[in-house]
Amino acid sequence: MTASIERLTSAGEKPRRWGSFYVAEHRLYAMRAYLQTLLVTGFGNPLLYLFGLGVGLARLVNVPVGGATYLEFVAPALLASAAVTVAGEEFSYPVLMGFKWNPIFFGMNAAPLSGLQIVNGMIISVFVRMFPTVAIYYAFMLIFGAVPHWSGVFDILVAVLVGMSVGIMIMAYTSTITEDHGQMAIIQRFILMPMFLFSGTFFPITNLPIYLQWIGWISPLWHGTQLGRVLSYGLVEPGWLTLVHVVYLLALATTGWTLAARQFRKRLGS
Repeated sequence: MTASIERLTSAGEKPRRWGSFYVAEHRLYAMRAYLQTLLVTGFGNPLLYLFGLGVGLARLVNVPVGGATYLEFVAPALLASAAVTVAGEEFSYPVLMGFKWNPIFFGMNAAPLSGLQIVNGMIISVFVRMFPTVAIYYAFMLIFGAVPHWSGVFDILVAVLVGMSVGIMIMAYTSTITEDHGQMAIIQRFILMPMFLFSGTFFPITNLPIYLQWIGWISPLWHGTQLGRVLSYGLVEPGWLTLVHVVYLLALATTGWTLAARQFRKRLGS
């Protein structure tokens, strides 16, 4: 009897220690179902966006912006936007599915994996998808000559931080949903899309009316874009503002992680 108890205890030690990675592995296996789509969009999106802007629009907007060409100006914003797109996809419906349509989270929780481990596993899996997506995008930026400074390579990390700061907050909210009434579509249309349009992606937010500039100020995409421009082509801005960008993004990611972990524990009862 004692030996059986010891075997059961020993069998439970591994998931308790490495549970987050088991969750990430499960989610990555699930992503294989749409691997072809990931590959096509991963290579196609940067090629189309940068070609369209670098060869098309940039020839019309032949005016330097903040000491950079138009392509150099817009490229860091597109890079960060790519990470936000991944976050919007992976931290929304897959989280809701894990609670409702295919309640695998409850099975994981009975394994036993804690709510915190499930949250961490989801974050790890999205990072594994997001990082190469952003790295491929950055490679196309180099090909199109959109990164004049060597420090632009750190734009990859900035973009991932932006994506995570947005995505983890989405996960925290999605984990509270019990019935699907189109909340994910609302997030896409009234949060992510305005963020893309009004965060200084295609023009400085100072070009906006003052009553719309606040959207950029609170937008993690704007903070990440500005930080990326500092690294990519040396955008001149006060040092304290650069620090604000970093602190704001880290604060959002940390807050989202805390709220998501709390909600997962509450909903799973662990």
